[in-house]
Amino acid sequence: MTLEYDLFWSFRSPYSYLVTPRLMEFERDYDVRCNVRPVYPIAVRIEGFFKQVNPMWPPYLLKDTVRIAQMEGLPYAWPSPDPIVMDMKSGEVPKEQPYIHRLTRAGVVAAERGKGLAFLKEISAVIFGGVRNWHEGGHLKEAAARAGLDMAELDATAEKDKDRLEAAIAANEAAQKAAGHWGVPLMVFEGEPFFGQDRFSHLKWRMEQKGLKKRG
Repeated sequence: MTLEYDLFWSFRSPYSYLVTPRLMEFERDYDVRCNVRPVYPIAVRIEGFFKQVNPMWPPYLLKDTVRIAQMEGLPYAWPSPDPIVMDMKSGEVPKEQPYIHRLTRAGVVAAERGKGLAFLKEISAVIFGGVRNWHEGGHLKEAAARAGLDMAELDATAEKDKDRLEAAIAANEAAQKAAGHWGVPLMVFEGEPFFGQDRFSHLKWRMEQKGLKKRG
């Protein structure tokens, strides 16, 4: 029997980027299915979050993510532009956001097409992989193509079905909260939450207890 888990994931989360190749390999090698459920980053999901955060956290996050990328052998740089437009000093996040809605809605559509995990992997590799101005030229188009998708078609669907997709994102965020955590990446298996890229091994361990099998 194929085991399934939900993945709550954000296009601004470096930790989401860093775990995704392992999740791809997991699904390739084991009889498991990832239900991709994109959510908005905490910067827009929780108003005022970065106005209250400990100032020691962002510098540590940068050091930690660089270390993990080196350990995993992944290219890594903080995105340029940042998927969330904000004032890093004040923590102010404008209501108008030029990138994140497009990315998140497209992620939902990709998941509906059965290629959500591949889309997350390829798009986040462009955003966090050191590509400057990832939103311009053919960067996203080529990344989507590597995932077997057409970015122009995803964008068209995301615009046409905007209200439906926003409702789907809101439902994902509600399910994420109901599972017991607010952060990403959050993997949920049989109601049990596993928060953070460093909990992937714990997720696999739990699934092994439930009969996880390698693909033949």
